Amino acid sequence: MTAGFEEPETSSAFILSCESTVDVPYGYCASRDIPVIFYSYFIDGQEYIDDMGRDPEALPGFYRKLAAGSLPSTSQLNTIQYVEYFEPMLSEGHDLLHICLGTGMTKSYENACEAAQELRERYPERKLLVLDSLCSSSGYGLLVDGAADLRDRGGSLEEIAAWVEANRKNVHHQFYCTDLKYFKRSGRVSGATATVGAILGICPIMRLNDEGRIIAYDKVRGKNAALRTTVRTMEAHAVGGADYAGKCWVCHSDCPETAALLKDALEKHFPNIQGDVWVNDIGTIIASHCGPGTVAVFFFGDERAPG
Repeated sequence: MTAGFEEPETSSAFILSCESTVDVPYGYCASRDIPVIFYSYFIDGQEYIDDMGRDPEALPGFYRKLAAGSLPSTSQLNTIQYVEYFEPMLSEGHDLLHICLGTGMTKSYENACEAAQELRERYPERKLLVLDSLCSSSGYGLLVDGAADLRDRGGSLEEIAAWVEANRKNVHHQFYCTDLKYFKRSGRVSGATATVGAILGICPIMRLNDEGRIIAYDKVRGKNAALRTTVRTMEAHAVGGADYAGKCWVCHSDCPETAALLKDALEKHFPNIQGDVWVNDIGTIIASHCGPGTVAVFFFGDERAPG
């Protein structure tokens, strides 16, 4: 698996960094001076880089392969990849704060920590902090976005690291999907649940718990009921309830119409949301495990509950 590194211009005293699984366009990360290390996936015996929208044909091609019956696989970023990614920034005299995809999804964080320890010995004059986001997909992106906001207001590396650790469990991930084949394959839902869901049109309503793991906590029949339940759940947990005034992001895996319905419902129910609800694609790494047909909403709220 190949890790990529593209470093945008940065005027900050340190570099804020993340991974391609933030599920926002790469151009957005570049515009905010956030370099990215890229995951890869494997399909039909070939390796592909998690593209983040740089090639407009990459994601549609991925879904065409899934529709034809191909099954993708992913793996962790290893220690060598992190060393090769971190070291150029350190050698150029930058301090670095790197936020990883949550450990509820992958153990890459452990490899990043191992790489960081090795590099601290080589560059004792540099600061290198690695944090577990406990988040995934655009929820992970929302956390990184908040860290970038604080950086742009002049926050120090240590202040932003403290903010991330204090707020990472407050980023809510609410999602649903009527096609549970990929959730079954990855062990996220049981085979019996997937079979019954396919026959009866039942949607499990899922979330991330306080450890960043997927929990199916409710089930309804049909997408409309799933949408209503998702909106009610957001009101119950968002800061300020129906008066929520923070950012709210939606992402989807090849179901833009469903995502548009959720966006409209959220903007009507939460009129004080900061800006528009931003809709993005679920990238190839997360989509390798959830498959097509998943839609999710992310927002800041109370601390996520245990599973």
